Amino acid sequence: MDALFVFLLASAFIAVMFTGFPVAFVLGGVAVAFAALGTLLESFAVVDADMASLRMVNFVANRIFDTLSSYSLIPMSMFIFMGLMLEKSGAAERLLTQMHKVLRPVPGGMAVAVVVIGVVLAASTGIIGASVVLLATIAMPAMRAAGYNDRIGLGVVGATGCLGILIPPSIMLIVMGDQLQIPVGDLFRGAIIPGFLLALAYVVYVVIYALWNSDAAPALERAEKQPVGQLIKELTTTMIGPLMLIVAVLGSIVFGIATPTEASGIGAAGATLIALSSKQLTWATFREVCDETALTTAFLFGLIFGASCFSVVLRGYGGDELIEGALFALPLSADGTLIFILFIVFMMGFFLDWMEITLIIAPLVFPVLLSLGHEPAWAAILMAICLQTSFLTPPVGMALFYLSNSVSNVEIGTIYRAVFPFIAIQAGVLLLAFFLPKMVIW
Repeated sequence: MDALFVFLLASAFIAVMFTGFPVAFVLGGVAVAFAALGTLLESFAVVDADMASLRMVNFVANRIFDTLSSYSLIPMSMFIFMGLMLEKSGAAERLLTQMHKVLRPVPGGMAVAVVVIGVVLAASTGIIGASVVLLATIAMPAMRAAGYNDRIGLGVVGATGCLGILIPPSIMLIVMGDQLQIPVGDLFRGAIIPGFLLALAYVVYVVIYALWNSDAAPALERAEKQPVGQLIKELTTTMIGPLMLIVAVLGSIVFGIATPTEASGIGAAGATLIALSSKQLTWATFREVCDETALTTAFLFGLIFGASCFSVVLRGYGGDELIEGALFALPLSADGTLIFILFIVFMMGFFLDWMEITLIIAPLVFPVLLSLGHEPAWAAILMAICLQTSFLTPPVGMALFYLSNSVSNVEIGTIYRAVFPFIAIQAGVLLLAFFLPKMVIW
């Protein structure tokens, strides 16, 4: 009987979600409804479930308190502020302009510049949508004007924009650490090598593609007869602020100088100083950044609260035991079970946002992986790489729709074809991280 109610709970969530109602309210609403139903049915001994924690008054209050008092979620708002402040300061546009000047004579130079800027954005925003839209807005018109084929341009923008889910300070890794009880610093350290290896692989692919198809990604003459030394000096001047900020934030975490919470404060203050030094910081800009930070943080906390309610109700009906029993019953080895779970996570990435997967699916399957002897940070980073790949994979990868809405005069089929080589690169890095765990747990 409990299995039937678990199935009904999951079915109700999926059915209501496809109505287009906000996911946070879907999760919370379905959870509250089934909590009330479970309490009622328990009083009539219809279900044999642990509903002691689901009494209606305490149920919602406890979930709100647990969400808002989670110390590990504090860095989230500060890193969001940091990314938004850097965006408003115009740092990305200035970097792209200077890198275009330096790399124009290099085959595929503009696309290489986009990858570098994408890494800077990934290490400052940690939000896929913001990175993809910003890159598409500032880079695609320039690449089209330079004669670049849409397939290489769209592929680079989409793939590089997705680096924000993996390269620290990733918001997803912060939430994952909180939900899976893994130190966020461990996840940040574990994601550094796979994240930057992906970026390097993109650069290598772009250069090879440009050499093989010179008309699709042409090298250009410099528009101005400036000495190379002067161009590099201008580029260094433009990059020094964002790079010092990224080094200060990530370096302090990697070397144990600061916790992620302390580093997030450094990042927020540093981004504000960069905007101030570039004369882009006004009271209106500061207020806009604060408003957007509050809205984004409130949205994420709403999702966490709703997912927390949903997870507690699912466990109350014995859903975690059903899932664990099903996974242990599979005739697979420990590595085989991990591969199966990664495949399920990858498939769910077609239909669900990373937040729902991180908050609902990961906490249910992670105890199984731990009991099979897998290293926690390694398994979590493999999930993160897998989720990143799913965001770029047709037919419903989220990054594809961000691209479609941000670039004019482009068909969705062209975007699908553009991202396939980059999906293959991501799959290759996932395999490397799987067979070489030291990449993650160094």
